[in-house]
Amino acid sequence: MENKRENNKIGIEIDLFEIFGILLGRIWIILNVGLLAALACFAVSRFILMPAYGSTTKIYILNKTDNTSVTYSDVQMGTQLTKDYAELINSRYVLEEVIRKLSLDMEYGDLLSRVRVSTPTDTRIVSITVEDNDPVQAMHVANCIREVASGHIQNVMDIEAVNVVETANMPTKKVRPRVAVWTLSGGVIGMSLLCVVILVQFMMDDTVKSAEDLEKYAGLSTLALIPMAQDESGSRKKRKKKK
Repeated sequence: MENKRENNKIGIEIDLFEIFGILLGRIWIILNVGLLAALACFAVSRFILMPAYGSTTKIYILNKTDNTSVTYSDVQMGTQLTKDYAELINSRYVLEEVIRKLSLDMEYGDLLSRVRVSTPTDTRIVSITVEDNDPVQAMHVANCIREVASGHIQNVMDIEAVNVVETANMPTKKVRPRVAVWTLSGGVIGMSLLCVVILVQFMMDDTVKSAEDLEKYAGLSTLALIPMAQDESGSRKKRKKKK
């Protein structure tokens, strides 16, 4: 049993080394394909895909139970309700009102897909981020959502005020597509796919190419090798052409 296990381990090691040798022998082809794939992804992300810009505005919400002081229960309650505020911001009432005010050529679902509401942990600050191909429009939409949502939150949750922490700015840097990520991913995917193709071709090829292959797969040892001179091989090729 131990001898069989050792033989299996040796066979696996030989196969792994053989696969590594096959890939190493084609390393320049793999690198060239990876480079071409990376350049293609760079060109697509840099010149073809439409860039998207993100503008963020922040609001501060605190539910006061008393006009003069803020208790710890108010702070804790505000933290627990931030998810409710996020749902209200993404509500149909708020977004459709924004579409009406700004005369946007889109439906509720289209605007909803461009809005991202986040609530940092252990805070009462709500961030509203809007993505759009036009940076100016992203800023206007974010500010309008903040204004409409503030009034809607006050009416629904019956709170005193929603304070503005930060107004939306006009973004100067695009948030997607990320050219570096696209380029790196394209190169890695291109090389990986080519390695898979090479390995599949190797696994599907069952022809015997050498005496070592004959001994390895058929268990037969070669008695002798007949060398073929270049002149002889050339004459055989000419005969085949004449026929």
